[in-house]
Amino acid sequence: MSENNPNNKQDNEPDISENPELIESAAAADARVEISDAEFQLTDNPAEGEPAQSETIVEPIDEDGVPKEGMHIHHAESSDELFDCTIIGGGPTGLYGAFYGGMREMSVKIIDSLGELGGQVSALYPEKFIYDVAGFAEVKGKDLITSCIEQGLQFGPTVCLGEKVETLEKDAEGNYLLTTNKGVHRTKTIIIAAGVGAFAPRKLPKSPELNPDLLDDLEGSSVFYFVKDLDTFKDKNLLIVGGGDSAMDWAMGLEPLAKNITLIHRRDKWRAHEDSVRKVLASSVNVQVFHEVKTVELENDTIQNVTIYDNKTKAETSLDVDILIMCLGFIANIGPIKEWGLEIAEGGITVDPGTMQTNLPGIYAAGDIARFKGKLNLIATGFGEAATAANYAKNYIDPTSKAFPGHSSEKEEMPAAHH
Repeated sequence: MSENNPNNKQDNEPDISENPELIESAAAADARVEISDAEFQLTDNPAEGEPAQSETIVEPIDEDGVPKEGMHIHHAESSDELFDCTIIGGGPTGLYGAFYGGMREMSVKIIDSLGELGGQVSALYPEKFIYDVAGFAEVKGKDLITSCIEQGLQFGPTVCLGEKVETLEKDAEGNYLLTTNKGVHRTKTIIIAAGVGAFAPRKLPKSPELNPDLLDDLEGSSVFYFVKDLDTFKDKNLLIVGGGDSAMDWAMGLEPLAKNITLIHRRDKWRAHEDSVRKVLASSVNVQVFHEVKTVELENDTIQNVTIYDNKTKAETSLDVDILIMCLGFIANIGPIKEWGLEIAEGGITVDPGTMQTNLPGIYAAGDIARFKGKLNLIATGFGEAATAANYAKNYIDPTSKAFPGHSSEKEEMPAAHH
């Protein structure tokens, strides 16, 4: 999914999609881009950006996040085992890269900082429908990830969750060494499919009447930045703040469940697909433009009342609110990756679009983190970039092999899983 809607850009906001030459200036100006149904502010230092949620999204290891039945999950025989290809990122792009690496008979390892596979889709919108993935008229995020996991793990890649990659070095044999918070990983090639890197939802802005830090303890009970369990919102009074696709999609998705929904946006221009806006405006959702949150009244660690105000007339309205859903975008940071000697642009990694190789030999990037002229940040294009990266990684470690793998339908049988 994508929110690319240049007609609704904020004033003076660089339009990366139509003007690739603005990449450097946009990065210097903390550019905002739309990636996979969310708006991100790209910055080298999130602390210097606009206010963010209390903590960057980091989840504990969740064994249920990796389905075991029918899967072949290889565990490295030793900590210094050398892999043909290591993929940084366990989202749709990384999982498809693992599939293709296995199909090319490479030994593959996946490293992800989150506690479950699925990346941004699992963390941000598992219950939302995705409409622009080939083969699905519509598919929920969690169901897409289940299919991606089934496909991506069938050749038995090693899966390392809850590990944040920190440094990159080369050893005497020319192999790469990736050091994480838990150990060192040896690999011949690398595919970086880390999405936007570490990301944190943006909070409400501070004001004399509102200290958003006081809402931190309510995250997951009365305050939400993304939706994982629809039943949480059943028969509740909801206030959704935002004007992008996430706000629109949750308004539509929760309308049948919630007692009532009010959606407010600080202006009358939307960062959402026109069809979504039309549907919400025609629904029972109470939409208020030019409105912002002024105060949040708390009692016994729950929200009791929210006062919103018209930023043009200053008129105030008091709302009975059980749950506050904030869709205000995210602050993203690729973290230590920018220190690895890779060419960085617009908060991502510059690649050759023909091979997806970076400026460092044997290191490739795919998905939302990759940058090249004409780049589209879509799940659909990420799949193709992952396939390209994996095939050229195979050619890099074995120059006698062809980059083009042939058609999978022509194979008599698929390669066996690596163990």
